[in-house]
Amino acid sequence: MPKGRRTPRPASGRRSAPATPAPSRPKRPVSAPAPVPPAGPFRLGAIPGATPGTWIDRWHERRPHPLELVLISVADQRRALVAGDVDAALVRLPIDREGLHVIALYDEVPVVVVSAESHLTAADELDLADLAGEIVIVPADDVLRMPLPAGASAPSFAPPETTADAIATVAAGVGVVVVPLSLARLHHRRDTAHRPLRGGPASSVALAWAADRTTPDVEAFVGIVRGRTANSSRG
Repeated sequence: MPKGRRTPRPASGRRSAPATPAPSRPKRPVSAPAPVPPAGPFRLGAIPGATPGTWIDRWHERRPHPLELVLISVADQRRALVAGDVDAALVRLPIDREGLHVIALYDEVPVVVVSAESHLTAADELDLADLAGEIVIVPADDVLRMPLPAGASAPSFAPPETTADAIATVAAGVGVVVVPLSLARLHHRRDTAHRPLRGGPASSVALAWAADRTTPDVEAFVGIVRGRTANSSRG
């Protein structure tokens, strides 16, 4: 070692130990956000004869989830709404409106369904007086509640269970039946014909839903039915 140089010593005479790093805490795994379940279909009830096709098409153009069409009977229409079987429904009036929102949509004219060979087909329209002497069949699912016209008679057999059964009976040449136009079209047969009935009771169709379940989907469908555009602030 060259003269005049000394090796420096630590002031304390001890070398300091290197600092021990604090133990790191294991990182908690970052959980991914729970996926949002897809919205279920909008369940639209419809009584026989209702034709919501145009409204359903517009729904499919505007809404991200499907619409499910559920056929309901007039006798069951209120229960289906109150029980939540459907989100909204096209119903026939009258209906018990307690707890429901109801929007009247349109009225249907009554028609007389007759055998294709009936003498009543000679007229383009019929009056109540034209039914004098005819057997007027009223099915168990009748929606018009029309009194028996003067001079007409009720059948001697039990009322058919359905409108389709009543029209089948008429097709066999027995009696006539009075129904809304849409039901005559729904159950049309080549061996029957129908004529408008002047002075007969109209049947009103409405949109209804439970008042305590006015969801965004219900509001969207109401907007479609009322003709609001896709850019409307209310859907």
